[in-house]
Amino acid sequence: MTATSKKSRDQAESVFSKAQTQSMSLNRIISEQDAVSQAREAKTARLRELRLEKEADDMAAAAALAAAPKRVGKR
Repeated sequence: MTATSKKSRDQAESVFSKAQTQSMSLNRIISEQDAVSQAREAKTARLRELRLEKEADDMAAAAALAAAPKRVGKR
């Protein structure tokens, strides 16, 4: 009976070890994906900010150009 219980225990430990390894691997993958996602979101926010700033500058330049007095050429 001792051999049977040792065999059962070994099998249970093997299954537990495998499940624990899979769980740790899954947690590592999830944390890596989270890090990549956060980096992507930060980069997207930075690029959006730069784009909006450039668009505002372009609109201000266009408004200044439209408001500037037009030169009348001599004929």
